Amino acid sequence: MPSSATKRPTSPFPAKSCQEASDLPPSVHCSGHPLLHHKMTLLRDRKTTTRDFRHLMRELTLYLGYEATTEITLKPRVVEGSLGPVEGQKLSDKIAIVPILRGGLGMVDAMTEILPNAAVYHVGMFSNHRSLSLPIQYYNRLPKEKDKVADLTFVLDPLIATAGTCSATVSILKKWGTKKIIVIGVVGALQGLHKLTQAHPDIRVHVAAIDEAVSADGHILPGIGDASERLFNAHVGEPDDETSVLNLCATKKTKRSDNGC
Repeated sequence: MPSSATKRPTSPFPAKSCQEASDLPPSVHCSGHPLLHHKMTLLRDRKTTTRDFRHLMRELTLYLGYEATTEITLKPRVVEGSLGPVEGQKLSDKIAIVPILRGGLGMVDAMTEILPNAAVYHVGMFSNHRSLSLPIQYYNRLPKEKDKVADLTFVLDPLIATAGTCSATVSILKKWGTKKIIVIGVVGALQGLHKLTQAHPDIRVHVAAIDEAVSADGHILPGIGDASERLFNAHVGEPDDETSVLNLCATKKTKRSDNGC
């Protein structure tokens, strides 16, 4: 019999596979790839360094992005092959990638590697700690020109907890005029995924893991910690926290609601 000192510790939040996740919304795809399970475990480890965390986030996004891009529309194209003309296909969608600041920035490089000709636009959102259901937008660089509106937009958000910021971003993109939206996350909380897909039943969501618990202050349990802090080796209280942003908005007294505040 092994002694108590050699027993493996048990987690109050045991990790579940995608197949074990209960009551998953039909528009949510959770990858069951074994490599993603392996890399998710490393991502959750608090001992993982900033450098390795960034690398893992990139790798996870590559796998998820590959799966998510199966929904891209194609059209015929003829190229000149070695022995003559060859019929093939090319992407027909005008594609945009929209990371939600700051955490979504850690997923951009991988997505632009998959889609090198996609436009990248940034939206800055953070949760209002006084009301988790009312996120605050502080940055928006979606172009105004109608000819730049994307047919297909990929939203990058590492953590979908209460889904407040992600849902608000999807609403902004719909108002912008994009025809189809696919959200790519790393970890999604079950309740947040339900909230997101109930508010926007026409979108698709791709994640690597499903966690069923969310804390009272809106953090996924067990989750991966604060994605922004771990990606950029920064801590809450730096320039993009709620207080600083609200003070900046008050100072500028901006009248353009589409550019934040």
